[in-house]
Amino acid sequence: MARLIVITSGKGGVGKTTTAINLGAAMNLFDEDVLVIDANLTTPNVGLHLGSPEVPINLNHILTDKAEPFEAVYEHESGLKIIPASLSIKELRKINPEKIKEFKKDFKRLSDIVILDSSAGLGSEAISAISLSDEIIIVTNPELPAIADALKTIKLAEQMRKQVLGVIITRVKKDDIELNSDTVKEMLEIPILGMIPEDDSVRRSIKQKNPVVHTHPKSKASRAYKEIAAKLLGKHYDSDKDKETLYEKVLKMIGLGK
Repeated sequence: MARLIVITSGKGGVGKTTTAINLGAAMNLFDEDVLVIDANLTTPNVGLHLGSPEVPINLNHILTDKAEPFEAVYEHESGLKIIPASLSIKELRKINPEKIKEFKKDFKRLSDIVILDSSAGLGSEAISAISLSDEIIIVTNPELPAIADALKTIKLAEQMRKQVLGVIITRVKKDDIELNSDTVKEMLEIPILGMIPEDDSVRRSIKQKNPVVHTHPKSKASRAYKEIAAKLLGKHYDSDKDKETLYEKVLKMIGLGK
């Protein structure tokens, strides 16, 4: 049975799209057939992250009955499949976000694991994506405003009787300013699936238009995403064995490594 997981957040700018893409790519590394759909119709970024900002057929064509879902699937060089959304404001005006709910069965026929990158907040786009989900993952930062907004999203999902798997905390610096994991868990009352450290490798991977799990496979962020993917799939992954060796670190220091 295919799984449909919605990645959402209470506010923008917390790394939701980066998480959706890298979680999907990490699952793909574990030999899973994964499709990432850009359900953020207002500000779509999946295509931008992966080097395909504009494609002949996209999610907007599906939602306006101009194309079948399978026609909008594109395969990234990594093997990850995506359905981008249109960047056109003109196209956006033609879309009813609620129509996406009609395609749940169609999406689940396209892949074993379907990940929807939802829009942030609690607007109609986000609610439509959440209503489509089998499972939900919340993405947030360890800062009070982001946590407060994440809590609102969790309460909404619970009211809609959706299964919230847990929260992924991104851009973790472990300084004395941010909230610690125990405080976040106590406030949100859901499991912490993983914590993604602040890592320049993520920014570099976006510039390279490739998931960080591919561009910098042994980086801290990459290993954190793989840990979460393994946990969700019930597979074994030893992050410590995946660390950079001393030799690799030396190469990087002299500019010969990634």
